[in-house]
Formats: sequence, C-alpha cells, structure tokens
Amino acid sequence: MIAYRDDVRPALEQARELYRASTLGERRPIDDDERFAAMLAHANLTITAWDGDLLVGISRCVTDFVWTTYLADLAVRVSHQRSGIGKELMRRTQAAAPQAKLLLLAAPAAERYYPHVGFTHFPQAWMLRENESIP
Repeated sequence: MIAYRDDVRPALEQARELYRASTLGERRPIDDDERFAAMLAHANLTITAWDGDLLVGISRCVTDFVWTTYLADLAVRVSHQRSGIGKELMRRTQAAAPQAKLLLLAAPAAERYYPHVGFTHFPQAWMLRENESIP
C-alpha cells in the first residue's frame, strides 16, 4: 500500500535515486549536490509517496497557497507508474492550496498525460532558461 506524506523531505540520495528511476533525473541537476539539495530545501510544498521504505513518487512545488502553485517536479518511479500515484500526488498538491491555480512545465514525454488528468494548455507562457538573460 502506498503511503503519502507531506511532513517529510526525502534525503538527498533517496531523491536522487527516485529522479533517476523516474527518468526526471535526465532533466534535473541531480549530480550537482549543492544545487539539487537547494532545490529540495527551497520547495515550500513537498508531497511524497512511499512503498514501505522506498520513495516512489514526489510532488515538489513552490506556492503562495492562495494564488499560484508551481509544480516544479512530479516524479514517479517507472516501476510504479500507471498505478495512480502521480494523479494522487497532484490531487494532494491541489488540496494543500485549494484556492491556487496549479501550473507546470511538462516534459516532452508527458505532454499528452496532463490533458488526460484535467490540465488545460496555455500557449502564452514564457520562459528564460538558465543560460539566458534579459539584455
């Protein structure tokens, strides 16, 4: 049975192993200990999914709890995908800040998933990447 927790942050190695096992690690700086630890520490809403002692999912967010929640990372181990864990993590994320809209940037492989669970595509979003700057 999967246990969901909003009162615990995974250890760096637990999170790194989950990100690798979910393929999200391919798009995150998980081998840069300082940066990855800061990502985990500075999220102000983190919900985790556990199969016994094994971390199997995470919703890592930055939110003001009333207007916007940015779902920075949604990761579920490939071995545990298609069992409702990701959907439950998002449901619990939304329940933690019910007045806030839930925003995310979809990984290319997940673009078709989010409309399936109720998200609407907004083409007017804009982004400066980490190696870009405002002139």
